[in-house]
Amino acid sequence: MSEAEDLQAFALNIQQDVIARADAAEDGALRAEAFAELMFEHLVDAGEIDDGIPCAVEGRGIRCSGYFLSEDNDRLDLFLVIPRLDGIASSVPKADVDAAFRRLSAYLEKAAAGLHKEREEALTGYDMSRAIWEARDDLSHVRLFVVTDGLATVEQIESTMFGSIEVSSHLWDLRRLHRAVSSGANREPIHVDFPKLGGSPVRCILASPPDSGYRCLLTMLPGNLLVEMYRQHGPRLLERNVRSFLQLKGKVNQSIRKTIIDEPQMFLAFNNGLSVTATGLKLIDHGDGTADLLAADDFQIVNGGQTTGSIFRAWRKDKVDASRLQVPLKITEILVDGDIEEIAPRISQSANNQNKVNMADFSSNHPFHRKLQELSRSIWAPPATGMQRQSRWFYERARGQYHDALAQNRTDGERKAWEAVHPRSQLVTKTDLSKYEHTWSQLPHIVSRGGQKCYLDFMDHVENRGSFEPDEGYFERCVARAILFRRAEKIVSRQKFGGYRANIVTYALAWLSHHTAKRVDLQGVWATQQLSPALEAFIETLSVHAHEHVTTPPGGQNVTEWCKKEACWEQFRERSIHIPANLEAELLSRDKAHVAGSTHALEEQTSVAETEQVARVAAFPAQTWFDLAAWAKDTQTLQPWQRSLSFSLGKLAGSGKPPTRKQAMHGEKIIAEARSLGFRG
Repeated sequence: MSEAEDLQAFALNIQQDVIARADAAEDGALRAEAFAELMFEHLVDAGEIDDGIPCAVEGRGIRCSGYFLSEDNDRLDLFLVIPRLDGIASSVPKADVDAAFRRLSAYLEKAAAGLHKEREEALTGYDMSRAIWEARDDLSHVRLFVVTDGLATVEQIESTMFGSIEVSSHLWDLRRLHRAVSSGANREPIHVDFPKLGGSPVRCILASPPDSGYRCLLTMLPGNLLVEMYRQHGPRLLERNVRSFLQLKGKVNQSIRKTIIDEPQMFLAFNNGLSVTATGLKLIDHGDGTADLLAADDFQIVNGGQTTGSIFRAWRKDKVDASRLQVPLKITEILVDGDIEEIAPRISQSANNQNKVNMADFSSNHPFHRKLQELSRSIWAPPATGMQRQSRWFYERARGQYHDALAQNRTDGERKAWEAVHPRSQLVTKTDLSKYEHTWSQLPHIVSRGGQKCYLDFMDHVENRGSFEPDEGYFERCVARAILFRRAEKIVSRQKFGGYRANIVTYALAWLSHHTAKRVDLQGVWATQQLSPALEAFIETLSVHAHEHVTTPPGGQNVTEWCKKEACWEQFRERSIHIPANLEAELLSRDKAHVAGSTHALEEQTSVAETEQVARVAAFPAQTWFDLAAWAKDTQTLQPWQRSLSFSLGKLAGSGKPPTRKQAMHGEKIIAEARSLGFRG
């Protein structure tokens, strides 16, 4: 196919993906939000951003479609989408792009000046505007993104300053998005030209172990060169780092910062430096084991994210002279016969010894995802009620698999037949899965932290489960939870609350999971591919309660931040909401739920440590729990749910039954807390 044909097909895919996400709704606002969500996912996969939160604000001279603020409030990304959704690779007028950047810039200025004070608190735009206003004194860099599915002709947009804050503009049009998606590496490689960066080549010691597939360069990099690299490329420098640096909160980070500010001359002695992978190094080899490094392609810091971020922030915020710092640097060039995707993670995992390495970051090839993909390609879903055709739910463990599979069908007829079997509305991504599973695991505060953080937390759960392998039953229940979540999204959208749909949905369904003890008939949902009228009606009721709860945070907190806190979930979990008799009649008995596997999910797979904890709690006599419950009631020291659980643990012990993993976890905490408060049982 020619480039024009590729772009045409890509534009059509975007259009159809958005229509599937918006459930074919004609509502322009809903489609714009779905388009924004899809574009954020593409930018995350391209390594351009950490995450994005859809949030539409429009007013006189201002527009914004979403934002993302780093945890230390140092970097703000603002987005404005221009969705054409015509399914053709058409041009976007330069005037439209220029106007988009002007309106986004105007929104930044108004938000930093206190725009939220003029807005209604219950609307999503209020939180975004307030967050920007609260971060205004901490911000050092703002990136403005205009994203469109049209073809733009703007070549370059210069950075500007907003007070002391650098503001850079980034245009992502159909061609750039397509290149990122189809490049194989799924991101734009970083090219570093050292003479342009710092005025001269970098002298290195060179080593080339035989038959290794790589060669290494050792050098000292002046801190100001590192600052300039990070200023130009930001977190994209750290894409292959197993522990991306996001904030200055850990003890190690504060120690690095203290050395940079107070003892820059000691930095070389105290710091382990950076490990970098690269390809296509341009060298002047002196033949004596040394070389001058001129340039490098695909430059990635795989260890040293904390060092890089700390130096940059000290330069930006504390006005440190970074040229006084000497940073040890090891560059590993992966040669033609080496596998960078296999070698780079191993370098990163081996080199990272400052903090615990998060092994889940390199997880698209994890056996869990591979098995789920395998199941999704072989299991037929039952036809929906009233339909005859069976279909499949397509699990996408790596971005673009769905479109690649679709493109293998050459003719329009073949593509239509394939899409009939694999409808876009039944596409599930890794981040989708983590959101559905964590919601049912009663972790709505984690889900509310955004797609990437939820996914990494979910993968930590998978890692901690050890040898858990999905089977057909697990896959079917996953799909049932997907149907439950997606239908809840439609129910909430229909009520036009004005914002916070994602938070309302996850909190409502987490309450349902908790208060029904996960006894919803997921196998029945799988069998019919839909929810019962009683369940849909109750989700609508729950969503009203969830909306009221999340939008009235105590102490006037930011709603978005409130939803991320465990205290928010703990309070909503205790809310009393009557479950209607017609829904109660549909719930499985506890025994049937256990036999059917409806309560079986990752959280029920116990590790060795959890098995030992269950055994410890089960060893307490029933009378101890009964005495504790009575003591707590008399002294009014524990929360009602803790007293209730103590009594339940007593009944289990009396009947010789072990507690669940979750009951054991809470039970051990209750015993410890009660004894610290004076309980002597």
